[in-house]
Amino acid sequence: MSSKVRVRFAPSPTGPLHIGGVRTALYNYLFAKKHGGDFVLRIEDTDQNRYVEGAEDYIVQSLNWCGIPFDEGPGKEKGFGPYRQSERKDKYREFAEKLIASGDAYYAFDTADELDAHRKNHEAEGKTFIYNWHNREKLKNSLSMSQEELKEKLESGDEYVIRFKSPKDELLKLKDIIRGDIEIDTNILDDKVLYKSDGMPTYHLANIVDDHLMEITHVIRGEEWLPSLALHYMLYRAFGWQAPEFAHLPLIMKPQGKGKLSKRDGDKMGFPVFPLEWKDPKSGEISAGYREDGYFPEAVVNMLAFLGWNPGTEQEFFSLEELTNVFELERVHKGGAKFDPEKTKWFQQHYMHEKDSGILAEKFEKVLEEKGVNAEKVYITEVVDLIKERAVFVEDLWDQGYFFFISPTSFEPKDAKKAWKEDTNNLMQELANLLSAENNFEAEHLQEKVKAWIKDKGVGFGKVMMPLRIALVGALQGPDLYKIAEMIGKEETLNRIQKAIISLDS
Repeated sequence: MSSKVRVRFAPSPTGPLHIGGVRTALYNYLFAKKHGGDFVLRIEDTDQNRYVEGAEDYIVQSLNWCGIPFDEGPGKEKGFGPYRQSERKDKYREFAEKLIASGDAYYAFDTADELDAHRKNHEAEGKTFIYNWHNREKLKNSLSMSQEELKEKLESGDEYVIRFKSPKDELLKLKDIIRGDIEIDTNILDDKVLYKSDGMPTYHLANIVDDHLMEITHVIRGEEWLPSLALHYMLYRAFGWQAPEFAHLPLIMKPQGKGKLSKRDGDKMGFPVFPLEWKDPKSGEISAGYREDGYFPEAVVNMLAFLGWNPGTEQEFFSLEELTNVFELERVHKGGAKFDPEKTKWFQQHYMHEKDSGILAEKFEKVLEEKGVNAEKVYITEVVDLIKERAVFVEDLWDQGYFFFISPTSFEPKDAKKAWKEDTNNLMQELANLLSAENNFEAEHLQEKVKAWIKDKGVGFGKVMMPLRIALVGALQGPDLYKIAEMIGKEETLNRIQKAIISLDS
């Protein structure tokens, strides 16, 4: 076993990568980086019937988008490859045969129909059929037949599987970094199939062999693999290999808290459960992705980190580097983590505010182009700087700041009714005359002039500022009014006031 920390993320290319899988990858990545180790991607594609075209590329793109790329894997060979199980299948047979030679596994010739009949007979008696120590010597396998009969069956090409021989009357004492000490009575375990009749290994054998050959030191995976821990531990022991340390992560639960989070939950409640958009190659169905929905990878990673882990402090916003420094598997919870779509938006809003306005301006420029608006990058950046704190997504910047680019085409009726009174037209015309005489249209100067004029008039600030906001923005929203006037300029400011006076003349 390597003294250097080596972890692996081993998804099956059967469709898009669920955010539960992304979190598993993230925790593996954080653990590896904290300990100066390697993060390996292995594609577990032994089940060719479930293989989906494009799924492997999707997995790689997802990890890269999240900023947690693998160090080693398909296309990044580091001497432990190949990294697709389908390309390693010639390795597994010899290991299955080693277990037969040591008496830890055996050939089983029972057909699917025969096993089904056994199950039905047990069900009729109110029992559950388990293929293990209590009945294996009565079934069709190499334990119950003579050497001559076994040789004849093997030579005649009879179909068989290779099963692991689970020990009888043993109490296994196992350790899990997250769950602590675990005890398993081997009498309740079934003799799992390790090698299938089609010449392919099952997950259990391939997984153990690959982890050993790739010198994996820590197996960090979802809790759905917890029932397999006993078998995997016994396989390591049977081979005489040192087992890695295990950590089983809690499930990500539905927002309501009952049951595992699924795509259906996302569809029903309007949030993605995949990192990137996915188009099913067979049905053509498109599933939403966090990237296409406008989320930043930092927000998604920060949200996922807290789904089942906490740093033990009040801090909630972490960069990837900060997460790496504080992450500990011992602080991962045992219980399921409830997914909260609103919390994800909360993280997104934080990173929206923190994001460099120039970077946001580049993204917002594309939105403006779709609206048929052309503007200078410097101007767009200044606008973004003024309005980003009110936005959650880049798309929101248009709703928050359209008035910086186009004159309002209508006025929000409730806001207009609240702001525009009988004497408002006269006040707005006087204000327009005042502004018309100004050559300095900088916000601070305008504020000084308008405030002094309002004071001289002896009217309330709201009687002037509310209708002015309606005129410039079209609604009672937006940042500092004087800054808006400075940005859109003198001519546009006066035009908008005149338009409002004509449109809202009561």
